[in-house]
Amino acid sequence: MELRGTNDTVEVTDALGREGADDEQMGRWSLLMAFYGIASAMFMLYIGAAMAVAYGTADALIGLALTIIVYSLINRVLAKHSIRNRTTVARFSRTILGKAGTVIAAIILALTAIYYAVFEGEIVVYAFQSAFGGEKWIWSLVVVAYSTPLILGGVRRFLDKLNGWLLPLYLIGLAVMVIWAGVRYGFSDTWLTQTPGPELPLASGGPGWLATFSAYLGVWVLMMYVMDFAALGKRKDVKFHSRYTFTWPFWLITYGLNALVGIFLTFTIPGLEVSESGLSGGLVALMGPVGLIIILVFQTRINTANYYIGAANVQEFGERLFRVKLPAFVWVIVSSVIIYALMLLPIIQYLLIALAWQGVLVSGWVAIALTHILLTRSRQESGLLGDEHYRHVHAPGLIAWVAATVIGLFLTSAFPWGATWGPIATVVVASGLYAALRPLFQHQSALRS
Repeated sequence: MELRGTNDTVEVTDALGREGADDEQMGRWSLLMAFYGIASAMFMLYIGAAMAVAYGTADALIGLALTIIVYSLINRVLAKHSIRNRTTVARFSRTILGKAGTVIAAIILALTAIYYAVFEGEIVVYAFQSAFGGEKWIWSLVVVAYSTPLILGGVRRFLDKLNGWLLPLYLIGLAVMVIWAGVRYGFSDTWLTQTPGPELPLASGGPGWLATFSAYLGVWVLMMYVMDFAALGKRKDVKFHSRYTFTWPFWLITYGLNALVGIFLTFTIPGLEVSESGLSGGLVALMGPVGLIIILVFQTRINTANYYIGAANVQEFGERLFRVKLPAFVWVIVSSVIIYALMLLPIIQYLLIALAWQGVLVSGWVAIALTHILLTRSRQESGLLGDEHYRHVHAPGLIAWVAATVIGLFLTSAFPWGATWGPIATVVVASGLYAALRPLFQHQSALRS
């Protein structure tokens, strides 16, 4: 292997050449279908409905439109960089934070993915209990037992193909839910004309569309998912993935379509609780076995992504912190045991708090990553470079991340309007501070000279 470059710019080539390395990467349709599994999360229906209840349908849809545009623009940049340079979140963290930051980023992404796996798994458990009764610990074990093998070796390759079949079933499932609810309770335009309660816009610290946009800022962890998935793609497919896999078509379905369905169901089905468990229970009550099957399809797709990202980053964290090398399936089992243990706890109660805090941590990292890529876009940086070539700490990145996180957490926790302005302040401070500090630390790049 040959290394070329100076400071924080390094290009790695090997005997096969840059295109030759594509042979071991995922095909374009396999990667698209694997990533699109995220689109079917019940959480996406819930958050859109929750925004409409809180701020009114009109403001929720404006905030959603802005979210889809921003997500598409940012992820186009992140995906291109990750595909071309094989940079996962952990590998890229070495560049912007140093090796110490890699461990921190890996554990944050691992815990976030595990938390989502627990949350989405709880929805299946609740659906099983609504349909058949039984104890939570038994259904939790069933969910973890059938989810874990889906990300292992040959089964995972089979799942890439299975997701191709599940995608149209997911879209059909959305249509069935809407038609079923409409036929049962009547079609009207009331779901499009909902207005918020009188106290909520004041507490949000700004217009409802801005509060909606800020709420989706808390789900910027999916941008970290984009980098980890994009690193599996082939360089020759970079245009395809930057147009269709990781940008506007995906976000239009994931956030836009799901939100519309969630809003419609919430304001059409009488007494439907605005929560993921409420939605799943309502669907089972409304549709019986058909509702249960739809929920299983939705949640199986999303949780393959959560389990994969969680296990991959538990492995990254474990190997870097404890310096042990174990087979990948061992880390998958470790991750699944953690998921099962958390499913037995009342973790749903702390969802909003956890999302707010995780959103601050993640949005700061994404802001720094995006800023770094835009400032160095004319140069190549490779994720294939070994850890020994990196410094333990890269001051500009760590200072910017810590400062932005402290400010974001303080605003989010201390003020009623902090839920709106905390994540926004985090992004602005992280990006601006990193851009300002880089010239002051040019003598100390992330890479050892």
